[in-house]
Amino acid sequence: MKTTKTLCILIVLLSTTISNAQLLKRLEKKAEEAAKRTIEKRIEQETEKNTDKGLDEVFEKKRKKNKKKNKQKKSKKKNQTIIGSSTHYEINRASDFEAGNIIIFQDRFTNDTQGDFPAKWDTNGSGEIVLINSKKWLRLGGNSKYVPTTTETLPENYTIEFDLLTQGLDNKTSSQSWIKLLLEDHTGFNQSKNWCMVELSPCQFIGSQGVVEKVVNGQRQIRNAIGKDYRAQIDGKSHISIAINKTRMRVWMNENKIIDIPRLIPEGANVFKIHTKGLRDTNGKDEVYITDFKITKSGKDNRSKLITEGRLSTNAILFKTGSSTITGGTETIIKEVATALQDESNMKIKIIGHTDTDGNAESNKKLSEQRAKAIKMILVEQYDIRFSRIQIEGKGEANPIADNISVSGKAKNRRVEFIKI
Repeated sequence: MKTTKTLCILIVLLSTTISNAQLLKRLEKKAEEAAKRTIEKRIEQETEKNTDKGLDEVFEKKRKKNKKKNKQKKSKKKNQTIIGSSTHYEINRASDFEAGNIIIFQDRFTNDTQGDFPAKWDTNGSGEIVLINSKKWLRLGGNSKYVPTTTETLPENYTIEFDLLTQGLDNKTSSQSWIKLLLEDHTGFNQSKNWCMVELSPCQFIGSQGVVEKVVNGQRQIRNAIGKDYRAQIDGKSHISIAINKTRMRVWMNENKIIDIPRLIPEGANVFKIHTKGLRDTNGKDEVYITDFKITKSGKDNRSKLITEGRLSTNAILFKTGSSTITGGTETIIKEVATALQDESNMKIKIIGHTDTDGNAESNKKLSEQRAKAIKMILVEQYDIRFSRIQIEGKGEANPIADNISVSGKAKNRRVEFIKI
């Protein structure tokens, strides 16, 4: 009996010892995990700090390397010996086109149905929305005028941009076929008394086609050939940029200036139209399409606004749908932000991306952050702004400033903010 009792006591003592040992082991493990988390957090903070520093050093080295290369190139050019006509010179002409920062009219046809005529345009002919490589384009007819229905009268100074696509051009494309960029004094389709135009020819078998013309009170004032061979550029995809400054009209095809006439636009001619004429428009021949159409004007100097007010918001920077790939709108805005950062060397900013409610909230938040990052990298890589001076954040659809039902409301919500910190 005594032996049994003693055995029971020993078992109880042993089990208590094992239990205490297990408890101590668990406590040791938790303490170890807590210490590990503290170390990881400290490492993460140091890593983030060192990453910014490291990236700054990487871009600084890149800047120095580029400066050295440019210096060597200049030195080489300076010491170049000219021997007769055998020396080859590469001539680069700067494009002086700068888009406005306030959108007057914009259409990428995203809300139009394939096969329909777009809701924000008017025409006296035919046209339809088509899908090319998953992107919507407006196909223009063979002899029609197309008018973007703007809600406000165009100011004295504004810019127009759009992508142009031609297909099926060949040596039988008529020399009398035209893509006219028109400015008229009314929104209708009757003959205008005051108008001007730049005629672009898709003709391929002869060069130097295209004219400019100005008519005042029904009387021709100017008619002259453009005199530049742009056949290769107009065959396929190109980007058309137009700058209007009171009476002056300039037109670029890609980076090449086609015309620059100081007194081409007559008084009152402030309605823009595209007029196609003479296209075969059958069996895949002489097809003409446009997309990413935008009319903008310049507003307050964004550089001053960011420095003095500490905040700048814009929806002029455009991205591919559901992507962080920038398709346009950075030229003026990013340059002004970069100038502000260059002028104020101690200033830091935060770039905040916003979206509309299309898609789900989680993916929109991630997308808005990726878009903010894309803009940051332009400032870092193209304008030599230090990586650590720019923070990014993605708000997604969380902070709308307009409704998410109408097209205009969604466009306002798809914006980027630059905030001084």
